[in-house]
Amino acid sequence: MRIIVTGGAGFIGSCFVRLALQDGALEIANIDKLTYAGNLENLVSVSDHPRYRFFKTDICDLEGLRRVFDEVKPDAVVHFAAESHVDRSIFSPQPVFETNLRGTFNLLEAMRAQRVARFIHISTDEVYGSLDAPLEAEEQFPLQPSSPYSAGKAGSDLLALSYHKTYKLPVIVTRASNNYGPYQFPEKLIPLMITHAFEDQPLPVYGDGMQIRDWLYVEDHCRAILTLLQKGRDGEIYNIGGNRSLPNKTVVEQILAITGKPSSLIEYVTDRPGHDRRYALSSEKLSRETGWKPLMDFEQGLRATVDWYRSNPDWIAHVRSGEYQTYHDKNYANRNRELREISRS
Repeated sequence: MRIIVTGGAGFIGSCFVRLALQDGALEIANIDKLTYAGNLENLVSVSDHPRYRFFKTDICDLEGLRRVFDEVKPDAVVHFAAESHVDRSIFSPQPVFETNLRGTFNLLEAMRAQRVARFIHISTDEVYGSLDAPLEAEEQFPLQPSSPYSAGKAGSDLLALSYHKTYKLPVIVTRASNNYGPYQFPEKLIPLMITHAFEDQPLPVYGDGMQIRDWLYVEDHCRAILTLLQKGRDGEIYNIGGNRSLPNKTVVEQILAITGKPSSLIEYVTDRPGHDRRYALSSEKLSRETGWKPLMDFEQGLRATVDWYRSNPDWIAHVRSGEYQTYHDKNYANRNRELREISRS
């Protein structure tokens, strides 16, 4: 099976590429624009693999996509490429809608011309919005996105599903909970806290830190996608969760315990606008139809993740060079002023 993977140099995409190439029947063509979060160092272990090819292509470039599709003639497309950071979407929403909506539209159009046999659109539990306990979102739960990022993903989900309805394209949408693991760009909660703890820098925690997230180890997520390539049903949505819901504050405290750093490093900062309090979803449908279940225990996975970052300081230094800049790492005062201004407006 020939698979086009978009965003394959990113965190989840690169994990999928490495895992997929362990299957001798799969060929991977990786399309990535190589923005700040795309890093070919994530794929060094497979860069010379005979069943792997890389195309530096922007999914917003329809003609460029068509050329890749004509050359590869894929059997399936797995679409990871997205602007995925909520903070960035708040401060600069335009790239979110260009990439997440226009890019998805272009892929669907390129696929429609070739009649590819399967399209898996990777989405997020954030489209369901904040849920009160003990509610868990099932696949037909109403969409209530709160940020430009989650609204863009909700829109691209609906666009992909409309192509199934209208053009009979073999589309599957997956919605996963918070991923963690090796190679994650250090702007998301877990890698940011790990790298700051190593350096004895303040660990910025939004609000009271009691926002609840479900945590899914990245390899478990990628195993689910590989399973759906074989067993998923066209036109369906599948939730993918880790079955491990924790407040952000608890996750940060566990990281400090693993790294042997004091809790005094925690710095509570202005909460971001529209910050959802609790995400929760049910993966029962996926498990029932395919037999998939998460295998990695969270505490074990968190410790393995800390160990990976500790063992890869050169990777951290590389991604922090050049264009690297997060709203956490620089200009705290300016960032907090901007947040307060947005919250008042």
